[in-house]
Amino acid sequence: MARTTPRPTPTQEQRLATLHPQCPSCNRLMWFAYENWRTVTTLEAVVKLRLPIRRCENVACERYHVAYRPEAEGRWALPKHEFGLDVIAWIGVLRYAEHRSVPEIHRRLRERGVAIAERTVEHLLSRYEELVGLRWSDRERLREVVAKQGRLIVAVDGLQPDKGHEVLWIVRDVLSGEVLGAQSLLSSTQTALEGLLREALAGLEVPVVGVISDGEEALRKAVAAVLPGVPHQLCQYHYLREATRPVWEADRHAKKELKKRLRGVRPLEREVEPRDDEEAQIVRGYCAAVRSALTDDGRPPLDASGLKLRERLSAIKGSLERVAQKGGRCVSP
Repeated sequence: MARTTPRPTPTQEQRLATLHPQCPSCNRLMWFAYENWRTVTTLEAVVKLRLPIRRCENVACERYHVAYRPEAEGRWALPKHEFGLDVIAWIGVLRYAEHRSVPEIHRRLRERGVAIAERTVEHLLSRYEELVGLRWSDRERLREVVAKQGRLIVAVDGLQPDKGHEVLWIVRDVLSGEVLGAQSLLSSTQTALEGLLREALAGLEVPVVGVISDGEEALRKAVAAVLPGVPHQLCQYHYLREATRPVWEADRHAKKELKKRLRGVRPLEREVEPRDDEEAQIVRGYCAAVRSALTDDGRPPLDASGLKLRERLSAIKGSLERVAQKGGRCVSP
């Protein structure tokens, strides 16, 4: 059935990057080919993903001109899906842990601000069942896919929609984009994760040349036990986010202090509200610029909202000072 309403406007934008610029087959540097855009609706936001696509230009390579997408894309959503994996995980929790009906799940999602149709909830519930049941089916096709590429780069990620609920763990192959296995675990212990990895890799008779994860302690130990000697790379986004946490906290505090100094925008707007002359329009424009700066948040680890606010306020201040120098009346919000 065709969509009858427009998709929600993205509230955030994020650029993903490939962790391995070298071709996994011939080890030559892969060139940037083009950029894809993808919008994913999660439980918290509607995110527009920028995906730089690389391709190997070595004509003799078996992966010549095969698109290599950012490894982190798979932790956001399934291929060709517009809803995030956290939405699928939460639907599974509501259905099988809380025994909610599809209309009840739909209502709970709408209450959380997720724009979704009831029929889509049914489709995503089917995807959840397929993911959880994947470890028992479709192994023959997976064996054929991975046998052609001759190696695996495994990405492991767990999605917990809310604290206290089960975690949906997903094991996937970065090269093919295939999901190798998935399982809901109430306790993400080393033993449980070892079992998950062994089930996901069972029967796939190709070597694992690398593992990518967010570096949880239990997961690191499980990978070391199941895949001894295999390089285990932490997700660069998680690594950088944790490394910059002190800076991020300081930036958040600085933004809070800046906001304290920007009282009085609303009184200025009320003062010029009944007026429609040029000066009133200019004042309203400056007030709108200040409001926009205050509500424009950044995302860790690189997009610091405090620094962004300071830059935008400095630009507004500079504009007001130039108006004053030209002989106009400087109205400081």
